[in-house]
Amino acid sequence: MMNHSLGPVGQDIQARLEAALSPDYLAVIDDSEKHRGHAGHDARGESHFTVEIVAAAFAGQSRVARQRAVNAALGDLLVERVHALAIKARAPGE
Repeated sequence: MMNHSLGPVGQDIQARLEAALSPDYLAVIDDSEKHRGHAGHDARGESHFTVEIVAAAFAGQSRVARQRAVNAALGDLLVERVHALAIKARAPGE
């Protein structure tokens, strides 16, 4: 399910989420170019992402619990490399 049009950070996000949450659907979208010149923009790129994820692990979980699960899977990337992450997390059938 690896999206090779993503750079190395995007591919790392995708791999970590696949390993941690076994999603039925996963889209990792690099929004960095939309933020060029804004606070948090990184000249290396790959600083702003949107994640759309559908996983059985989210069944019965609140929106906050789902976001925490995604953040936990990404760990150090959120501290060291990713400035902004928009998360759209659902359980199958939602």
